[in-house]
Amino acid sequence: MSTPTGDSAFLHGLELTVRAELTEAENSRPVDDAVGVPPDEWLFDPADAQRDEVGLRSLLGAVEALEGDTGRDAPEAEAPARGTAAGHVPDRSGADRSPAYARQVASAHPHGSGVAARDHCLSPARAVDRPTGGARYGRMFRGLDPLGTDPELLMRAGGDGGICDAAVLDRLTSGGDDATEAAGWPFFGQLVAHDITADRSPIGGGVAPDVLRNSRAPRLNLEIIYSDGPIGSPYLFDVHDPATFLLGPNGDDVPRNHQGVALIGDPRDDVHLFALSLHVALLHAHNHLVDLLRADGVPEAEVFDRARTALTWHYQWIVVRDFLPRLVGAPLVEEVLAEGGRWFAPLPGEAYIPLEFADAAFRYGHGQIRHTYRLVDGGPEVPLFPDLVGFGPHSAGRRLDLAQLFDLPGRPPAQRAKRLDGRLAASLIGLPEQVTGAVDVAAYHSLAARDLLRGETTGLPSGEAVARLIGVTPLTVDELEQTWPHGTPLWFYVLKEAEHRGGGDRLGPVGGRIVAEVLVGLLRADPTSYLVRQPDWTPQLPAAGSRFGLADLLTLGVDRDRPAPAA
Repeated sequence: MSTPTGDSAFLHGLELTVRAELTEAENSRPVDDAVGVPPDEWLFDPADAQRDEVGLRSLLGAVEALEGDTGRDAPEAEAPARGTAAGHVPDRSGADRSPAYARQVASAHPHGSGVAARDHCLSPARAVDRPTGGARYGRMFRGLDPLGTDPELLMRAGGDGGICDAAVLDRLTSGGDDATEAAGWPFFGQLVAHDITADRSPIGGGVAPDVLRNSRAPRLNLEIIYSDGPIGSPYLFDVHDPATFLLGPNGDDVPRNHQGVALIGDPRDDVHLFALSLHVALLHAHNHLVDLLRADGVPEAEVFDRARTALTWHYQWIVVRDFLPRLVGAPLVEEVLAEGGRWFAPLPGEAYIPLEFADAAFRYGHGQIRHTYRLVDGGPEVPLFPDLVGFGPHSAGRRLDLAQLFDLPGRPPAQRAKRLDGRLAASLIGLPEQVTGAVDVAAYHSLAARDLLRGETTGLPSGEAVARLIGVTPLTVDELEQTWPHGTPLWFYVLKEAEHRGGGDRLGPVGGRIVAEVLVGLLRADPTSYLVRQPDWTPQLPAAGSRFGLADLLTLGVDRDRPAPAA
């Protein structure tokens, strides 16, 4: 597995990232943002931001001094993760592991001191004690005016019985509105969204869009599972082996406290069974990579960082080479990779999340949620909500066979995602209170209404305006099936465009352009991503087909012939 390693490579990468983040801090000075805003409405403390900048300068000086000692041009070593001989790699397919192995690791690496604490936090460039401030949201199409639509109209369109309500389709036979791709892909997209965005402002607005803060780093770095690493988030890791994640009973859940609350890098990944299952699969993948690296003789002090980098790069590769081509089409992906973004191309360390992406285009997956799902072969079909709602341990009857969501090697085809057509399944039009919290407006139980309102409160332009700007013909009134007074809300437009310009299987030119440019642009702005560090890098883990993909990652270290769990 070819990944950056060695003190020189680590320090060089650290210097690049610190310089980039220092530039971002200097260019975004939050003190200026606070001018004219009452202190009780600040979303951050300007003094913290100043201390952050001072800390970055100090860290940069220390890194430069250390680089002078180690030499900046030392070659990077390789540590292929190929050792999988029987009996040589501990079995981590479930939560149980050999007591002798645990005692051996615990004695050699006592908790809190056994793993090098050089940096086991969010990214290879985060200092252990560095404060984190909210990242910025921004505009992708800065010259376009906000649409401005009556909120009452949006709530009617998105509410029960509105144009976004697919309840009538619930009477179709199972699979009556199936798309081409497997049912699990929108849930993978949901994890990607959790990894790069977290807007905690109220749905009804009240926070100016230009001072919104993203509680996630705008990087595809698997912050959703690693959080602040074994040092900053020790409750996520095995006390006897801090390089590995702690798993719940039988290895199919995350650890939970005595009240059933998940001990997890991002609580949103516990929202339903499918998101949690993908999260757990990533934990297994990391632990298996640790086993492979140890089997290949990688020094223990490097194992965690190497496993994290390997998993992150394989995940980034999947986003670019497996996920995006299915969602926007391979030609657009290749164009953006070759030519860069026309509308979103942030410089290294200056990434942000466009509101057109976060509050419209990348909410496409809501339209791909099926009316019902089968969890195991031959099992009953149930809706996502309320039947599969998370935020607590799942009963024995709610075990998921991932082959029901994804096309896995050697297994029958999975269920398919719902076609994109601007309508949402009934389980999303009437979200349970566990998901929405207590609301005083009935329409807030509808995910469609929430999506429409979010685009209004953040001042998004109309879909037609974006289409004209990027040079494509807007949808017609007949295609939209709804007359909007001044233009179509961008989120709804993206879904209807996918129906008529993407065959219901993928995003059209507006939605596809936004999503492709943002995801590739975020990787290009991240000094630690594979596209920056080693653009010609390819996955080193085994693939069942001609190219490594998500199915290979989900089954990493898992016996593919193991029977599906009983219903």
